[in-house]
Amino acid sequence: MIYAAASLVAKQAVSSLSSVTLTDLFDLSLINRRTQPALQADRVYSFGEVDALVCRMVHVLNRRGLRRGDRLCFYLHNSPEFISLYLAAIRLGVIVVPMNILYRDRELRHIISDAEPAAVVAGEPDAVHLPADATVWHLESLLKESADQPESRLIEVTDGETPALIIYTSGTTGAPKGAVLTHNMLGVNAVSLVTCWQISAGDRLLLTLPLFHVHGLCVGLHSWLISGCLLRLEQRFDHQAIEQQMREFQPTLFFGVPTMYVRLLDIGEHAAREIGRTMRLFVSGSAPLPARIWDGFKEKFGHAILERYGMSETLINTSNPYVGERRPGSVGLPLPGVVVQAIDEGGLPAPDDALAAICVRGPNVFREYWRNPRATAEAFRDGWFRTGDVGFRSPDGYFTLQGRQSDLIISGGFNIYPREIEDFLHEQPGVVEAAVAGIADDVRGEVPVAFVVTGAGWDALSVERACREHLASFKVPRQFVVVDRFPKTSLGKVQKRQLVDLIG
Repeated sequence: MIYAAASLVAKQAVSSLSSVTLTDLFDLSLINRRTQPALQADRVYSFGEVDALVCRMVHVLNRRGLRRGDRLCFYLHNSPEFISLYLAAIRLGVIVVPMNILYRDRELRHIISDAEPAAVVAGEPDAVHLPADATVWHLESLLKESADQPESRLIEVTDGETPALIIYTSGTTGAPKGAVLTHNMLGVNAVSLVTCWQISAGDRLLLTLPLFHVHGLCVGLHSWLISGCLLRLEQRFDHQAIEQQMREFQPTLFFGVPTMYVRLLDIGEHAAREIGRTMRLFVSGSAPLPARIWDGFKEKFGHAILERYGMSETLINTSNPYVGERRPGSVGLPLPGVVVQAIDEGGLPAPDDALAAICVRGPNVFREYWRNPRATAEAFRDGWFRTGDVGFRSPDGYFTLQGRQSDLIISGGFNIYPREIEDFLHEQPGVVEAAVAGIADDVRGEVPVAFVVTGAGWDALSVERACREHLASFKVPRQFVVVDRFPKTSLGKVQKRQLVDLIG
């Protein structure tokens, strides 16, 4: 399997990255492939032109007084300018703090007050959403200032343990915490992905994921720069434009989330076959991919979507193999150098096929939560990072997730994992999307409630009857609440707390 070959690459990367930084890895393309086409956005940029943009921006940040260890928040849409600013910051050892462009006052104020950045970079139209007391640098001013800067290389970081990013978690268990990601962990993970997914300079990557998230930034952008492939960057995923974008660009790589694949299934049969003919690899992550979507996509596009498992604190932990069985519903095997265990309540490895807490250790695991030693200590147990996910390991080593521990419903003393019910509901006629959450009950403590987005063929009585026939009685949803759409994060994760609020 390709993972064996990748293991050697990853081990070499781990041993040498104490002095190798992201800049060194990215220079494999920015310097060695200077004349090759690199980025397709408002125009086509060569790697040399991208490097020139970065060099000029480094001098701008340096002149503005940014130094190693300073934080710089990004409140930006996808653009070549986002890329040049990001690469410039990490060359100086400045810690980038990306912020979701959809965030507003409360979320923004928390991140800015916690990270204490030197400034927040935003486009002028978006800066109005930032707190009035924030120090704001307009992107337009930085670009104007960079126009007459030299293209000489100024690089301050030579240590792989230097922090490069602070990524704030989605805050499902309280206020978002800032995971500190170093050059080492980012570099090791990207090297593994490029190797295991066989990404090369001959690939064409269509990236519609937001760069403020680790999926777009650390999987998409880093893989592009290390491999030297051609990147087409879109500001966002537009379901009305994606077919034309794919047919024009003819990508060989696409990284997406389940909601994107649901939209891609709307593409006609002929166009889907044409897109599939030039595509090499579709990858899905950031949220569970229903088996019916996986099956329907394979039938229509002729490709088995490769599912993987990652999170802000660890980047990518596991992946279905590029060569080998891509198992629907499974997140595959641990990447080289990564150790994954299903651990029981006593802290011991759980038997195969037994549901337990998923724990991870390896060079991909973050160092700490920013200025939060208590949360850092609580996140680790005996050297293992406790992901908060629940799942099981199959006898052949594949891992399958069943949901978040925080989503666990305890009803009458029985544990209910919503993912199991959701997967079953997705198989029923007329169910377009399904989400299950627990609500308080005077007798049983909690009971499961199903929220569904429906389509043709939906019949509540038939679905309830099917649940009673195929699920244990305590797992049958006590209500089926029909909604027009689910509230979701920018990466397609359903915000269940908002759904529960709908029924009080």
